[in-house]
Amino acid sequence: MTETSAQKPKSGWINVLVDYGPLLVFFLTYRHFRPEGDDPAGEIFAVIRGTGAFIVAAIAALAISKVRLGKVSPMLWLSTVLIVGFGGLTIFFADPVFVQLKPTIIYLAFGVVLLVGYARGKALLKTLLEAAFEGLSDEGWMKLSRNWGLFFLVLAALNETLRLTLDFGDWLAAKLWVFLPLSFLFTFTQLPMLLRHGLAAEEKDEEISNPPPTG
Repeated sequence: MTETSAQKPKSGWINVLVDYGPLLVFFLTYRHFRPEGDDPAGEIFAVIRGTGAFIVAAIAALAISKVRLGKVSPMLWLSTVLIVGFGGLTIFFADPVFVQLKPTIIYLAFGVVLLVGYARGKALLKTLLEAAFEGLSDEGWMKLSRNWGLFFLVLAALNETLRLTLDFGDWLAAKLWVFLPLSFLFTFTQLPMLLRHGLAAEEKDEEISNPPPTG
């Protein structure tokens, strides 16, 4: 084992906690305060409580990333800013649509940025992930950027479809039980391509356990 690999932190599960922990806090808080039966006022109260917990958890996740990992990724910065911004609007206007729009904006932004970069011959995902995948060739980074760009656009369309067809509680459950498994499944499908393009074999477990955030 080289000195570099010995010093590299095994942070896959910390990253997963940082990326998806706030969403789990949001889900559990909302479920705890969600009223039984048809109670619009109680539903809004639960959404506001859940959103407040979401904001606090997102800020805490950012701090944990800085302290435990020594860095805050561009993706996490953007996600936290949008959570605080749209979460604040949700609380101020007592309207859950703002927090539901946040994922769509993130997915669209990353999808467009990655695909525009790919069209210009730039693998922007390499910059966003800060060269996390040791040994991956430039061609591998280009393909990964293209594939994640397309996947983010699919997630944006899926989020809007679910937002318009489900009530808030079911939409929130889908964020946890549909989007998260899809993200890990898609990440797993990229592994053969990554290995063909030079990803170090010892990196593959971290790659599976730490996909780009889709929260």
